[in-house]
Amino acid sequence: MAKILVVEDDPQILKVILDCLIIDRHIVESEEDGAAAQERLRLYEYDVLILDWNLPGVTGVELCRQYRDRGGRGGVLILTANQTISNKEEGLGSGADDYLTKPFDVRELLARVKALARRSSVAITSNIIKVGAVELDRDKFCVTVNEQPIKLVPKEFALLEFLMRHRNIVFSADALLSRVWKAEEDASPEIIRTHIKNLRKKLEHDGKPPIIETVYGVGYKVVDTDSV
Repeated sequence: MAKILVVEDDPQILKVILDCLIIDRHIVESEEDGAAAQERLRLYEYDVLILDWNLPGVTGVELCRQYRDRGGRGGVLILTANQTISNKEEGLGSGADDYLTKPFDVRELLARVKALARRSSVAITSNIIKVGAVELDRDKFCVTVNEQPIKLVPKEFALLEFLMRHRNIVFSADALLSRVWKAEEDASPEIIRTHIKNLRKKLEHDGKPPIIETVYGVGYKVVDTDSV
């Protein structure tokens, strides 16, 4: 799971991109013009940016350049119909990591997004994650504890996946809101506490503590309780 911003002014292309990313269980936000994306990038963090080159207001290349100048570290993919070597040099020279020309196959887009996410913080190296007795399969939307399935709502699943991918790292409630919830969703730190409480209860097994630990006054992290 990666948090992705897509900036594309063609409604049909935007819909295709959003549909395939959502099906692949990413958290996706979108804008259709460069100025709106500019403001969003000042306020929120993303693992991957997919930027159309020719945007109204601010071009995708300029967005990328500004993002890098502010220290943005997410992976950046430029989408464009421009196929010349000089165009590619300009796009990559702005700080983009990759360049995909239109028309494109959505399978190639997803493969490139996965590669970019791997280079950034989310490290999507496998669709199956195992921590202790807990196994999460993002393709099947399934979580098992000691091989017994448990039922999670989508946000619980997304929160658990994020913490399992970043095991042993402590995240505050605000940080989890920023990384797992969309900007426009109405959520608060209390929502995080509620989801964490529910997850801990569902993940308990054999008298052992759940893999999610609360670091009081700081936040939450996943640890392998079977190895401690």
